[in-house]
Amino acid sequence: MESYLEERFGGVQPKNSSEEALRRWRRLCSVVKNPKRRFRFTANLEKRGEAEAIKHANHLFRHLRRRLVPPGSAAAALRPRDLDTAPSGGSLSLCFAVLDSASSTQPLRQRTQAHTAGVSQEKLRVAVLVSKAALQFIQGLSLRSEYVIPEEVKAAGFQICADELGSIVEGHDSKKLIIHRGVDGIAEKLSTSKTDGLSTDEDSIKRRQDIYGINKFTESEVRSFWVFVWEALQDTTLIILAVCAFVSLVVGIAMEGWPKGAHDGLGIVASILLVVFVTATSDYRQSLQFKDLDKEKKKIQVQVTRNGFRQRLSIYDLLPGDVVHLAIGDQVPADGLFISGFSLLINESSLTGESEPVAVNEDNPFLLSGTKVQDGSCKMLVTTVGMRTQWGKLMATLSEGGDDETPLQVKLNGVATIIGQIGLFFAVITFIVLSQGLFSKKYHEGLLLSWSGDEALELLEHFAIAVTIVVVAVPEGLPLAVTLSLAFAMKKMMNDKSLVRHLAACETMGSATTICSDKTGTLTTNHMTVVKACICGNIKEVNGPQNASKLCSELPEIVVKTLLESIFNNTGGEVVFNQDGKYQILGTPTETALLEFALALGGDFKAKRDETKIVKVEPFNSTKKRMSVILELPGGGRRAHCKGASEIVLAACDKFIDDTGSVHHLDKTTADKLNGIIDSFAGEALRTLCLAYREMEESFSIVDHIPLQGYTCIGIVGIKDPVRPGVKESVATCRAAGIMVRMVTGDNINTAKAIARECGILTEDGIAIEGPEFREKSLDELLKLVPKIQVMARSSPLDKHTLVKHLRTTFNDVVAVTGDGTNDAPALHEADIGLAMGIAGTEVAKESADVIILDDNFSTIVTVAKWGRSVYINIQKFVQFQLTVNVVALLVNFSSACFTGNAPLTAVQLLWVNMIMDTLGALALATEPPNNDLMKREPTQGKNAFGLEGSDTDVVLNTMIFNSFVFCQVFNEISSREMEKINVLKGMTRNYVFMAVLTSTVIFQFIMVQFLGEFANTIPLNLHQWLASVFLGLVGMPIAATIKLIPVGSS
Repeated sequence: MESYLEERFGGVQPKNSSEEALRRWRRLCSVVKNPKRRFRFTANLEKRGEAEAIKHANHLFRHLRRRLVPPGSAAAALRPRDLDTAPSGGSLSLCFAVLDSASSTQPLRQRTQAHTAGVSQEKLRVAVLVSKAALQFIQGLSLRSEYVIPEEVKAAGFQICADELGSIVEGHDSKKLIIHRGVDGIAEKLSTSKTDGLSTDEDSIKRRQDIYGINKFTESEVRSFWVFVWEALQDTTLIILAVCAFVSLVVGIAMEGWPKGAHDGLGIVASILLVVFVTATSDYRQSLQFKDLDKEKKKIQVQVTRNGFRQRLSIYDLLPGDVVHLAIGDQVPADGLFISGFSLLINESSLTGESEPVAVNEDNPFLLSGTKVQDGSCKMLVTTVGMRTQWGKLMATLSEGGDDETPLQVKLNGVATIIGQIGLFFAVITFIVLSQGLFSKKYHEGLLLSWSGDEALELLEHFAIAVTIVVVAVPEGLPLAVTLSLAFAMKKMMNDKSLVRHLAACETMGSATTICSDKTGTLTTNHMTVVKACICGNIKEVNGPQNASKLCSELPEIVVKTLLESIFNNTGGEVVFNQDGKYQILGTPTETALLEFALALGGDFKAKRDETKIVKVEPFNSTKKRMSVILELPGGGRRAHCKGASEIVLAACDKFIDDTGSVHHLDKTTADKLNGIIDSFAGEALRTLCLAYREMEESFSIVDHIPLQGYTCIGIVGIKDPVRPGVKESVATCRAAGIMVRMVTGDNINTAKAIARECGILTEDGIAIEGPEFREKSLDELLKLVPKIQVMARSSPLDKHTLVKHLRTTFNDVVAVTGDGTNDAPALHEADIGLAMGIAGTEVAKESADVIILDDNFSTIVTVAKWGRSVYINIQKFVQFQLTVNVVALLVNFSSACFTGNAPLTAVQLLWVNMIMDTLGALALATEPPNNDLMKREPTQGKNAFGLEGSDTDVVLNTMIFNSFVFCQVFNEISSREMEKINVLKGMTRNYVFMAVLTSTVIFQFIMVQFLGEFANTIPLNLHQWLASVFLGLVGMPIAATIKLIPVGSS
């Protein structure tokens, strides 16, 4: 059974399943009772195909511009939007020929046709796009250069319309941008300021929304309850039963009159309506839960300047004219133009499929919605929002694509299909057995073509019973119970500060054996403060404003000036004033801690920034572990400032500042002393950063990379980031649950080890290793090393990715990985479960993750694991319950029909049983909340008594409990034959129905335990274990006999 299911339904993975695998299982389950309900919560592959075709069209458009269209030519103004009004036809063949001649790879025509096969609308779109561009390029068609402002735009107080803005940015039209006097001109025509942003006057905002629209894409409407009722009514078997009920009503009333003749028919109708309404209610509630979760996934906040003040704003509230601040890892929230920034690289793969990043600057100022900031930072002017952008159209299509179905959903669909086929077979046999007596009688009487009303009703009743057996036998609710359980878990997990982005993550997290966790912000609070500093070779406590001002008074003036210049300029943060006039520090916790330290020293952020001009920035990332800037000094000349991982920056220094403020050569003795200070800070669990500077030569050009050597050490700071409350207990819980916790951090190894010991991660037999050392290990060395690694310090994103890959592929671990930075995306993607941080995490990391930890707390990850285990347990409960009821209902009617010629359970009774075990059973069992026992090992008592050893002990024990329980019921049935007599075996063998049911139950129980382990959560038992199970069941008989001896008074 398991191999059969694995072969046909095993191709679907928890993450990144192929389209072929998703299509294959659909084909195998194509014949179902109610396809609308069965496939409701599965991916819409057609919509996904349309989205891919849109991406390909955008890619083709970019390719065309690069190959054929010089800047300023007629075709330069072409944009994908022009297709909406483009004429059909054109020199398509000629254009493809030109493009193919320019391409050394597979001909573009073939690539386009292959990629967009089956999506005719997008094939036409691509064709028209290429054709029109080619015609404009070849024939030199010119676009109008004079722009006429629409009257409604003028009346609203603006000088440019939404379509014109869209044509400039989406079409990368430099020519039009120049006509409108560049970014300054666009800002003026949008009635906004590049420095102060929009005015928040309500009337102004309303007029802007009316003219330019809002930043939301069209979403499918929430379906009403009655739509779900209609879909539930489309169950094929219920339709057949409804027809039977109608015929029964007509014949019954004709034969016996009203109301007696209508009882059977109305009973079936009432049962059908009850089933339909209960099913629709359950499905409707699920859809609302998924809708709420979908809204949570799309909540993105960005930094915006309005009325001259920086503030966080939802991307849905953005309007053309807004000034947005973007940093590495952010998603571009709307189409716009580059105002200012440094080293900006944009990844457009989400829009075009191209992985090569695009450099955006004054020469190429166009920023497209939905793309990601891969490196650098900038200010952008929003120009186009919502459905006027390509991203809006793409998202509107993608939102209908849905989530991939989970492996458990797919396999349970397979089980439902197989059991459905068995049920259909039994239903046909039951109908034949029930009807053969009637047909035989009619045949012998020679009246096969003459039927009375009673005989027709009898035959109709037999048919209704057979159809109802199919209703009961096909466990349609089995795969839907998975969805119900997952939806319930996802909703509850939101309350526990975790947002599930992909359904399968709930299942997979329950199987996690390893968690690779970041240190900063996950195991620690991420509330950082500078508590120690080594400036001019002297260590000082600086925790608090008084200590900081004392330090400032002890340092030479030139040192304080250089230190403040370094901190205030070489930063990704900013000190701004809010509307209350109070200063506010924006940036990462590390940047905030440094800026607070500089302000405590008496520094003035704005004044210090105004003294110099930043001409080049190389932002911090986890590969370089340093950030550098080049400043243009007021007296001429340039200076570089660098900060980052202490030992890396210190190694780049060849000079240092002494306690008099003089610069000296950094000899080995001083270097060793400073490295000792770094180690002592790290030993106190402090994060250490080194700050340095160097004077630049006149020959340096800003297009060159900032030098990596020749710096002067300013000082070393120690930053305190306390361990989160409850982390040590959570790590212990994981260890008890068989989950190994490993710390993977970019920090100093001594800092990492100190924190790891405090959290209980690093044990005596564990290994702490640095990334560079890990990289040098051979494969044989890694095989011995990886299982013991508990701490990896100074790790790069590639190190994290390599560790995760080895754990998954070599050691077959189920790995959960946390990440917050852009460079964590590969590891999050590689892991079985990617966990992104909701507060510190970038949009790139969140998009690559399966679960977002909203409070960045490690304890929440443990809660996610607990919910994952709960989902599995709940589904196992429901599967066991439903299959048991299925088998009993099937056997009772089938065996009774075979032995007595009558079916004891009527159609109405069977429909009620179906509702209990399907919808109501799922609601009762699939929505059980987790308990703390899920994260504890099973007690050892009771295992060794049955010779249980090894990794399957829990499953074997559970199987024995289940087996013993069933045999208790079997022997309880026997005991229940007599209410008062002790001898319950007398005459038992003469009751053929009883013997058949009993025998069938035992046979099916044997099959379920020995062969259906994957779905009944059982494992084959040996002879000793079978005998033990039967014996435990048998114990109930003497107990029942003893109870019968107790006298009971009669009333």
